[in-house]
Amino acid sequence: MGLDWNIKPFESLTVNELYEILSLRSAIFVVEQNCVYHDMDGKDKLALHLLGTFDGKIVAYARLFNAGISFDNASIGRVLVDPNYRDKKWGQKLMQEAIACIALHFGESQITIGAQLYLKKFYESQGFIQTSAMYLEDDIPHIEMQRG
Repeated sequence: MGLDWNIKPFESLTVNELYEILSLRSAIFVVEQNCVYHDMDGKDKLALHLLGTFDGKIVAYARLFNAGISFDNASIGRVLVDPNYRDKKWGQKLMQEAIACIALHFGESQITIGAQLYLKKFYESQGFIQTSAMYLEDDIPHIEMQRG
């Protein structure tokens, strides 16, 4: 059994979906990674929100941006899979869906991401290449990567 995919602009998210998304983002990016940062960066209203659900629960998520919002190219951010479902390797499916949605909704094939350094090989498996030196973002090593 796989994931059901849905993509929504901010205004179409239900209150429950938004709560699930923000709860997952907090659990992973703040608690799991022990990183205090301001998650509500003002960009959620500009993003398409890609939701992967399983048994009615959001277990995979990413924000998608058109060119010129986060980077000169289209971009993907806040990529996550619920820790309870990581053994299913749904991160790869999430990225494949995100890349396809950017092409479909924005007509873009060039994508830039700010990737956590430890995930470099994962993103390389999705066709991304490193395009910057390592930099710290919220005290976590990151690199810029591009695809297309």
